[in-house]
Amino acid sequence: MNKSFITNSLAVFVVIAGLLMRNELILTIGLFALSGAITNWLAIHMLFEKVPGLYGSGVIPARFEDFKAAIRNLMMEQFFTEENIDRFLRVSDGIKPDLHLAPVIEKVDLSPSFDSLVKVIMESSFGGMLGMFGGQDALTPLKEPFIINMKKSLIDMTQAESFLDLLREELEQPDVMKDIREKVEDIIEKRLEELTPKLVKEIIQEMIKQHLGWLVVWGGVFGGLIGFAAALITL
Repeated sequence: MNKSFITNSLAVFVVIAGLLMRNELILTIGLFALSGAITNWLAIHMLFEKVPGLYGSGVIPARFEDFKAAIRNLMMEQFFTEENIDRFLRVSDGIKPDLHLAPVIEKVDLSPSFDSLVKVIMESSFGGMLGMFGGQDALTPLKEPFIINMKKSLIDMTQAESFLDLLREELEQPDVMKDIREKVEDIIEKRLEELTPKLVKEIIQEMIKQHLGWLVVWGGVFGGLIGFAAALITL
């Protein structure tokens, strides 16, 4: 259940009990507890919603652009730094970086490569010889084995240390690294453009709603304790 609602309801119940019983101690405890719980609930509410007449309310939607800029800076300055990109590609302690190129290669259509190979063969001096054995159709059964073996060879090549070393050397060039970072930043920027103030508010609100609810609970508890102490002092 909603922690804020329960806490405020209990505080109101104590206030009503104090009034009905004409007990100043219970009434004071209830009033202080209610004031602490409501104050903290209002503070949480003001983080996400604009309250007329209350300066500083609705701070999260109001600072929406700052929020996006902070995410962009975090991604570029903490994750996609030149050092991290280089570390990702570098072979260290005998462990090769996993570039996950195999799934990409598996999806590549290598049929045009086979067709180009067949064309080269048919236009060469072997073309006339193949004409006696069915011509171009004689090579068709080789298409599937060619594609399978070519993909396997490409995967093995991209996992070789020599390939990774060459790739790393190219990426370590200043202009290349700068271009990579600019492309990554452009991707992040486009994704952030899809965010709206309402969506950001809902994301943050959902993440911290459960934890901030305890502020209301403890506001009511400590408010009640302060009220109890105040009542004892005035008795």
